[in-house]
Amino acid sequence: MKFGAHISIAGGIENAPERAYKAGCECFQMFSRSPQGGKALELTPEIISKFKKNCQKYRLKNYYIHAPYYINLASANSRIYYGSIAAIKDELKRADLLGARAVVTHLGSAKELGEKEAGKKLAEGLIKIFKEDSKKKNFKESEIIFQAKLLLEITAGAGKIMGDNFEEIAYFIKEAEKEISKNKLGVCFDTAHAFESGYDLRTKKSVQKTFDEFDKIIGLERLELLHGNDSKTDLNSHIDRHENLGFGKIGLECFKTIVGDRRLSHLDLIIETPPLRERNDLEVLKKMRRLFV
Repeated sequence: MKFGAHISIAGGIENAPERAYKAGCECFQMFSRSPQGGKALELTPEIISKFKKNCQKYRLKNYYIHAPYYINLASANSRIYYGSIAAIKDELKRADLLGARAVVTHLGSAKELGEKEAGKKLAEGLIKIFKEDSKKKNFKESEIIFQAKLLLEITAGAGKIMGDNFEEIAYFIKEAEKEISKNKLGVCFDTAHAFESGYDLRTKKSVQKTFDEFDKIIGLERLELLHGNDSKTDLNSHIDRHENLGFGKIGLECFKTIVGDRRLSHLDLIIETPPLRERNDLEVLKKMRRLFV
């Protein structure tokens, strides 16, 4: 298992690899644009070349893009709905240009439509992401081929935010794959979000039980990335607040169990914890890994 952090792209996306290296990362995650909205910075051949050269220089092979926060694939507002689809398509294109492994995205809210209708619309939105804007009748002929995967992130479920349980995530993937090829979609498991949505991760037994449940409902073969965050808020709080490892409500036993689980050893783990202890969090994880070598 390799460890990394979410890295700022301040001053240019080409600076992210060096910043990741200095933070002690073995892999990293970043935004490719402002997460709050606005026009994305053009990825010129020069910028792409500098970024890739810096990744090679600092031996960073695995990196991921996080989609903007405004994504809502369940919105009743057509501008927001189709804008979200277009934004994710663009992020997948940008991921391919930069050589990123995947794009991680939140899914949206059911507050406007209700859970059942919103769930159907969200699944349709996932299909549209991989569909060309054409009038071809045969969908398979109009599929877009991205090298990067799209990863659906487990959420804390605040309000009516969707994707806060394994059953929903499994449903979205199953429905989307009725129309698109398999292996385009994967899952990002965020420890803080899962805990805040009701999955107990405080003991070795509860962590193993949670991943057993994940395997039964979604399938561990779908798990592509881990977000390793402690939580400022309680189990089942549905309030998304990250904390440094060992300083929150989850505790270190969770992360020790994850690092030692052979079923997860091939995955990358990205921390999104407060930056003042960022390097310390990575060192904590590396020390845990040494226990299982």
